Amino acid sequence: MTLLSPAEFEARLKAVGAERYHNLHPFHRLLHDGKLNRGQVQAWALNRYIYQARIPIKDAIIVSRLPTPALRAAWRVRIEDHDGTDGSDGGIARWLKLTDGLGLDRDMVASERAALPATIFAADAYVHFVRDKTLLEAIASSLTEMFAPKIIAERVEGMLAGYDFVSRETLAYFGARMTQAPRDADFALRHCIETARTRDDQQACIDALTFKCNVLWAMLDALYHAYVTPGHVPPGAFKP
Repeated sequence: MTLLSPAEFEARLKAVGAERYHNLHPFHRLLHDGKLNRGQVQAWALNRYIYQARIPIKDAIIVSRLPTPALRAAWRVRIEDHDGTDGSDGGIARWLKLTDGLGLDRDMVASERAALPATIFAADAYVHFVRDKTLLEAIASSLTEMFAPKIIAERVEGMLAGYDFVSRETLAYFGARMTQAPRDADFALRHCIETARTRDDQQACIDALTFKCNVLWAMLDALYHAYVTPGHVPPGAFKP
């Protein structure tokens, strides 16, 4: 395989999102178009918490693998974005404010005991991928951040218009991500372009991003099967 130019490589990565990012999933279309009921939105927020809780864990793994102080310092900010400086002022805390606003019990959400089994399997698979694959693949898997601002804008506008039980305060988590996600994506994309020295390296990055998109898609498959298709909530999982 011939080495792609930086522009070609970036285009191939962005093409993965155009085809596979979870803004295309039927569950997200229902969520953004205001077509879910309160219980279905609660189920989405409760299960998405599992993924949110895994993000600083996977980022801590990446930090532990980075070879220089400068790289570790640049990536460490992601952990602080989600965990905060004292565990109460970061993205995870803001997500729990979202679930609070939707009327969910905070201890129940944080315990993860009511999440769908498939959600936990998918989120843990992402952590395992970052732990077990090459450092380049681990970093490339984070490039879904390239596509995040668009889906966030759609989500906030759609949910505010479609649901009278949410407010801008409830959705405050997403405000910070509008600036954090592009910053993170720019850093990771630049690192992948500079570090992928062979066509095999470039393909590994493309495959890693595809895997990450599949993780997010699988989580929504589980939500659709359990909460849109009647009668398929597994034992022990949240029932609206």
